[in-house]
Amino acid sequence: MIDEQPLEASFTTLLADIQALRQTLNRTIVGQADFIDEVVITLLAGGHCLIEGLPGLGKTQLAKAIAGRAGLGFKRIQCTPDLMPSDITGSEILINTPERRELEFHPGPIFSPMVLVDEINRATPRTQAALLEAMQEGQVTQGGTSYPLPQPFWVIATQNPIDLEGTYPLPEAQLDRFLAKIRVGYPSAEAMLEMLTVSLDGDPASAAMTPVLDPSRLARIMACARESVIAAAHKQMAVDMVLATHPERTEASTMVRRHVRCGASPRGLQSLLKAARVVALLDGRVQVDRDDLCRVALPVLRHRILLTMEAELEGIEADTILSELIETCRDRARDSR
Repeated sequence: MIDEQPLEASFTTLLADIQALRQTLNRTIVGQADFIDEVVITLLAGGHCLIEGLPGLGKTQLAKAIAGRAGLGFKRIQCTPDLMPSDITGSEILINTPERRELEFHPGPIFSPMVLVDEINRATPRTQAALLEAMQEGQVTQGGTSYPLPQPFWVIATQNPIDLEGTYPLPEAQLDRFLAKIRVGYPSAEAMLEMLTVSLDGDPASAAMTPVLDPSRLARIMACARESVIAAAHKQMAVDMVLATHPERTEASTMVRRHVRCGASPRGLQSLLKAARVVALLDGRVQVDRDDLCRVALPVLRHRILLTMEAELEGIEADTILSELIETCRDRARDSR
């Protein structure tokens, strides 16, 4: 529970908490500072994140490290084609004793503050739907009874971009449930050399960790981010950025009209502003600026636009289109000042 101390009075303390979390994570996952920041921004904005990257880049270790450093319960689900919805959400078990004979609900691993869903695209659509319903509704329904999930509750899902056989790509409507889709690349040569010192003979994320935060302080940080001021001009910039992805608009660019089939949803607009508020907080500010919006636009919007078949055949990615739109919106906002 959040204490009654005014958020303004504890702003400096909250910033110190965030910096302590980021520093410990950067010591655990070496050479992935941007990746770490994007995941932290997503979680502090109150959203779930989908991480896409090749094996061995620290996706699982980061999820474990965040849970350990934030004092959160943690569960890991390894997705396979034979994984059933009840393996995630839980199931009813018949209790047959001399005293009673009844069905009793046994919660699954989804009942944890932080859940890592490894290789989500290896689960069947039925299992994916059960997981994403829990993410959206914050509860699991079994036998006509609804069981609330813990609060806070986050899902970090991962997928391998090169896997095709035995996978079930997430439908666009379900992708929209994730606040951000984060892509993780290879670290630099210097960072890889440093990894040999940190994790050659062990997994630093598996070792016992001293939490630098607890759930109540985490809740205060999230509440503080929600207090960030967003000027009308920056709200309008966010709206323009989302609308610029819609090919049916007469103002749409040639690239969007040619290569985009469907643009970002209103949920994408809300996610854009939620993430931008956290970026402002990380920078020690209480007011969102246009650079905050531009910083989070790629991870927030890249999974919310559908490309045409022509774009896919030509190898054009959503990031290419969005990068052009972001720069156009940035220049337009700069000229209007």
